[in-house]
Amino acid sequence: MDRKRHIAIFTTASLPWMTGTAVNPLFRAAYLAKNGERKITLVIPWLSLKDQKLVYPNNTKFGSPSEQESYIRQWLDERIAFIAGFTIRFYPGKFAVDKRSILPVGDISKIIPDEEADIAVLEEPEHLTWFHHGKRWKDKFRLVIGIIHTNYLEYVKREKNGQFQAFLLKNVNSWVVSIYCHKVIRLSAATQDYPRSIICNVHGVNPKFLEIGKKRFEQQHGSNQAFTKGAYYIGKMIWSKGYGELLKLLHDHQKELAGLEFDLYGNGEDSGQIKEAASKLKLMVRVLPGRDHVDPLFHDYKVFLNPSTTDVVCTTTAEALAMGKIVVCANHPSNDFFKQFPNCRIYDDENGFVEVTRKVLSEVPVPLTDAQRGELSWEAATERFLRVSELNQVCTTTETEKKSSKKFASVSLNLWKNIEDTSAYFHYLALGYEATRRAFGAIPGSLQPDEEQRKELGLTN
Repeated sequence: MDRKRHIAIFTTASLPWMTGTAVNPLFRAAYLAKNGERKITLVIPWLSLKDQKLVYPNNTKFGSPSEQESYIRQWLDERIAFIAGFTIRFYPGKFAVDKRSILPVGDISKIIPDEEADIAVLEEPEHLTWFHHGKRWKDKFRLVIGIIHTNYLEYVKREKNGQFQAFLLKNVNSWVVSIYCHKVIRLSAATQDYPRSIICNVHGVNPKFLEIGKKRFEQQHGSNQAFTKGAYYIGKMIWSKGYGELLKLLHDHQKELAGLEFDLYGNGEDSGQIKEAASKLKLMVRVLPGRDHVDPLFHDYKVFLNPSTTDVVCTTTAEALAMGKIVVCANHPSNDFFKQFPNCRIYDDENGFVEVTRKVLSEVPVPLTDAQRGELSWEAATERFLRVSELNQVCTTTETEKKSSKKFASVSLNLWKNIEDTSAYFHYLALGYEATRRAFGAIPGSLQPDEEQRKELGLTN
């Protein structure tokens, strides 16, 4: 009898979109599968050609899911030193231009057959379940773990009627996550609170960044200068990704920061406005196209400036630390994990930003110890995930819960479960009609995959 646990990891994005919810779940799948003790399936969105053109960079297109899978596996193989034995499956998705996000189409839990359903990891559970209409995740899977990646409330607050929208969204998020997840992992305290949640950073960095950091350390101890460039920032070029805060700081403190040369790298909807704003500064600020952070172009920079307060745990900050750079970031819950590293410099206010920035430009980064490098690795992140998710206790716990549920249900004493079941049923009913789906903000026609998606994915029902 095959006693391996089967973990299905569902996420909201896929390569070549270089976003955290595409990259981090991919590494999570690889490292959970590394020792062969578990069966791992990564479930990612498939976009039809018209949406691929809107989402994927450099005009990258795929004619079939198998073609995209080959691309993803090649990308991963170039970054890890072991064979990643996991399965990739695709669910139908559509790109919502107004939300700048990929949303599921239909009941994506069907991608995992009932006989294989064991443990589900929902990367961005609120995002995956806002418009879910199908079998309840908790009924299909023995354990459902949600991992909160995104500080949606902070983004929404910056829009028109932001405070009111954030209030509504907070309650909707709590509702859907509560009815669909047994356990919730928040990457940092920057996210809203959830029932049954724990705060733990279960992300690591691409091993290539740790290799780069080791080489820089060796150069520092040799005759070569490890860092020959000054300060930079890399991120999706939209105002809410730290560019607003950064350009305001640079604008308001041009005199104090005179002589600073600073490079911004990124692509995004607001790149034109950001470039225009940067050109009005007296400082030397160059706005350049986005690149993969592992690109040799970035190796020589010494300082990574990141004033963003919309992140939950910023992947590029972790990558910069892994490469041995000094990181300057705000005293914000999203940066709590990074405070343990000697090259992380925290500031509390604008004057603190100026003071820290001027100081680090003349300093030499402190080499990371083996233990510090290990803390940034995916091996350590996987250990943290296994610990806080308590996967080893799943068999014992769920069997006990099933027996308890039967006992309580038989005498109608399990009031909370009945309330939760009723709430889940209401969500199921409400999201089964096109009118209510649109009222909630769903993409029109997303209740079921269209013919094109069915054909591309080989779906029969």
